[in-house]
Amino acid sequence: MKVIKRVLLSLLILIVLALIAGVFFVQYLKKAAVPDYNKSFVLYGLQSEVEILRDAHGIPHIYAKSDSDLYRAVGFAMAQDRLWQMDLLRRVTQGRLSEILGKDQAETDLLMRALRIQEKSAKILKNSDPEIVSALQSFADGVNQYMAQFPLPPEFKVLGYQPEWWEPVHSINLIGYMSWDLSMGWGTEYFLHQLRAEVPDSMIAEMIPDLAQHKTSVFEAFGNNRIDAASTLLSATQKLKDLGIEVFNGSNNWAVAGKKSKTGMPLLANDMHLGLFAPGIWYQMHQVVDGKLDVSGVVVPGQPFVIAGHNDRIAWGMTNVMLDDLDFYQEKLNEDSTKYWFDGAWKDLIIQPETIKTKEGDSIQTELKFTHRGPIVNRMKKEKEMPLSIRWLGNEMSNEIRTVYLVNRAKNWDDFRAAMSTFISVSQNVVYADVDGNIGLQCTAGIPVREGSGIEIYPGDSSKYDWKGLVPFDELPFEYNPERGYVSSANNKTVPEGFPHYISHWFATPSRIDRIREMLEEKEKLGVEDFKAMQGDVKSKTAERMTPVFLTSLQKETTWPAAEKAALDKLLLWNFELTRESQAATVFEVLYRKVLENLVKDELSSELFEKIKGERMLLENLLMNVLADRNSAWIDNKNTAEKETLDDCIQQSFVETVQELSGELGANVDEWQWGKLHTFTMNHPLGVVNALNKVLKLNRGPYPVPGSFHTVCPYTYSYRNLYKANNGASERHIFDAGNWDRSETIIPTGTSGIPASGFYLDQTEMYLQNQYHADPFSRAEVEKATKFKMTLNPDESL
Repeated sequence: MKVIKRVLLSLLILIVLALIAGVFFVQYLKKAAVPDYNKSFVLYGLQSEVEILRDAHGIPHIYAKSDSDLYRAVGFAMAQDRLWQMDLLRRVTQGRLSEILGKDQAETDLLMRALRIQEKSAKILKNSDPEIVSALQSFADGVNQYMAQFPLPPEFKVLGYQPEWWEPVHSINLIGYMSWDLSMGWGTEYFLHQLRAEVPDSMIAEMIPDLAQHKTSVFEAFGNNRIDAASTLLSATQKLKDLGIEVFNGSNNWAVAGKKSKTGMPLLANDMHLGLFAPGIWYQMHQVVDGKLDVSGVVVPGQPFVIAGHNDRIAWGMTNVMLDDLDFYQEKLNEDSTKYWFDGAWKDLIIQPETIKTKEGDSIQTELKFTHRGPIVNRMKKEKEMPLSIRWLGNEMSNEIRTVYLVNRAKNWDDFRAAMSTFISVSQNVVYADVDGNIGLQCTAGIPVREGSGIEIYPGDSSKYDWKGLVPFDELPFEYNPERGYVSSANNKTVPEGFPHYISHWFATPSRIDRIREMLEEKEKLGVEDFKAMQGDVKSKTAERMTPVFLTSLQKETTWPAAEKAALDKLLLWNFELTRESQAATVFEVLYRKVLENLVKDELSSELFEKIKGERMLLENLLMNVLADRNSAWIDNKNTAEKETLDDCIQQSFVETVQELSGELGANVDEWQWGKLHTFTMNHPLGVVNALNKVLKLNRGPYPVPGSFHTVCPYTYSYRNLYKANNGASERHIFDAGNWDRSETIIPTGTSGIPASGFYLDQTEMYLQNQYHADPFSRAEVEKATKFKMTLNPDESL
């Protein structure tokens, strides 16, 4: 008995010790990588001392005496905060996720390798100016010195691997990543091809945006030729969405001139709508080289230059052009699939062996095949009927890294445009303001010169449909100091009719731009507070347009049950604002979705119906086109004997709306507040593992949020994951060219990507309340805001 007691006591002691050790290990795992922002270090290769001043949000303001010292310090500081995110993004661009996340990522890896991002990056690096190469080398050295000396973030320990040394080419890779992520044709155009198996071309044509109904253009003085889509019309990336590293597209920007500004000088606003996840896609930073450079804004973790922000002379911000930058080609291959038929002769396919190593220790042997246009993508698209290749703008020669380096140093409009001339594969409308009182907006897009509509699957057996080059930069639309006193864009149609080149069909509907311009016109002069209200605005022009249509149909029925009558009353009294508290917003959002789905559900197989839920742009444009033609074949439910009208569709959708909301939120319509249904959770890629999430506190939320995909403040959700916001403003900036110190900003996450850091998601609550923090720029204001000071010193022993 005593022996058993001694054994049990020993076991108990071992268990207690193990638990204590486990607690200490967890604490070490969580906190070991949290940097001390007040501690100074030696950084080899520095010529002079570098100061890093951080404010109450941990945002670094870096002061150096040379470019090489600056960028070495930038790399060091960024690695302190975002090292694992940098490595994750690098692995995406290289197609090497399987090595750390497992074989489930193999198809994603193969797709990313097919895009040949690093191959293009190497060419750009080879042809870059020496000062840019030097900057990238210094940045890489700063990252590597940090990796060599300090504990790694917990994600490396959890996944059991060591990061490799950072190289200059990896920074350029991130431009390719952004280019692919903002590409428009990959999903939608192939889905239209799949749709042809179930729906006639005449009906598919009704899903193609009729740009004549998109009344508002970014550049009203230019134009766009209409193309008859009906006569020419013929998923590996989901893994990136699941990881929270596909950032999607969208954005608002605008600027007002001094005559419309309360300060008498230009004000500029930008909020880029990207994926909402932790760590966030942007890293806030201020970079100063004495007498040479003074620039502040946001950078992509892994590259050193400010992507959007301001220097001492100019400010700039971006929105996606929504360019149709990818085309599919049906190829004819020989029997053993080693050649393709082109212009009357067999051409050799480029066949590239690939080995994908996995976390499980396996090696997947496969190959990629390329025509002169680009990769064969059947495997990625699960296409079995015909060989498909793609041509993608991201593989065309461009030099975005040159652009951002030069725009960081631009002094005026001419410098700005000269810098933007090589910003080709990430097509943007870039807003501009400067201290001399000028404002502008420049389209920077690699618009292909091509035959056809741009949306059909082209025959690949000849050069007829090959791209004939890109539209020269000098022919791209721009505005400079327009008489109206403002410029603006929101992913809407770029130009009205008359522009000689096809840009896209895939523009956002005009709701956001119309609301932005309505607010810009409401007041004679606007200030920073007005801009904040605009960026937080949740009044919907889509709701303003569609609610009367719905009400007209619904009021034709006079015997609604009590719940339906109460929901109808909410719509009748609504001001079209999607606040968290609004019940009418809830009814509208569900009803709008139900109408879109009921228009198409009876025509499609269950598989394509699920897929079209991810193609909301097609559904929204279908409804716009159906409203213009109430005889559309989409309206009638082919599963019934009767011929339904649009009124019938809306009424049935309303019944289903009330049923769904009663099930979700209860029978009392007053309890149907939008924020109860519409929520946002800040997710970390590893937060899907519950144990890790609890131990490391990776995810935060859910939070009730206002707005929707059609409001200026966009908490966007997918119809495949209802009401769970996953996209929105990835940053909000308001720049005051009259005094840069009056500028304000916010991001939805925080400076640090380390979950145990106090700066991991410290800006989230402010962001959700549409609050901002100061964005100090002058040395005096930066020093007033400084909470932490680090000095990086050269090695005195050399």
